[in-house]
Amino acid sequence: MTLSSSQRLPLAEEVTAKLRAMIHSGEWALQERIPAEPELMAGLGVSRGTLREAIKALAHTGMLEVRRGDGTYVRATSEITGAAQRVYQDHTQEHILDVRMALDTQAARLAARHASVEDITALRHLLADRTAAWLRSDFAAWAKADWGFHLRVAEASANPLLAELYSSFGVVFHQDLLAQHHREGFQGLPVEGHDALVDAIEARDPEAAVASVDRNLNSCAEWLAS
Repeated sequence: MTLSSSQRLPLAEEVTAKLRAMIHSGEWALQERIPAEPELMAGLGVSRGTLREAIKALAHTGMLEVRRGDGTYVRATSEITGAAQRVYQDHTQEHILDVRMALDTQAARLAARHASVEDITALRHLLADRTAAWLRSDFAAWAKADWGFHLRVAEASANPLLAELYSSFGVVFHQDLLAQHHREGFQGLPVEGHDALVDAIEARDPEAAVASVDRNLNSCAEWLAS
């Protein structure tokens, strides 16, 4: 069914929707600069004013970040993630950890029911990458693998909304990991919530999966309070 001219979205909204879809599909990676205005204008067949209006709308949602004199960068892959990242700035680590406890435990419970063989293999590879990075003191790679592990558990839950909500923690989670490893006595390779969690997921044991996550996050809470 074709929309009549009176039913069509305003051009700027159409362009906003196209840009949103391109970001969501991964055509432009997180933290990547999107093409310059002339290239986008030619590709979308729109004027500079219409393009800028669309970019402004997505910057307002937090999906894009306009850096004056440098360009426009992808900041989040969805409005949910973009908005959440802004909200997290107004809350403490303890508040964020409380929310993570709810999401992590449910992700673990569902992953134990729905994770595929490919999910389990990917989780073990991420843990191997995490271990190797920690042992060679490559903390950026260690933090990336650790975050990738937790996100993959959320994706293995087979609940795309939960996975999207969880992905919104990405920037905060990553920055927090990099800050924590400097603290004396920090253990970068905890078994609970990681190796033990994968074992529980592979065994299809939701209760054990949740218990492993609880022990890991309670340990994190104690660490923050110390």
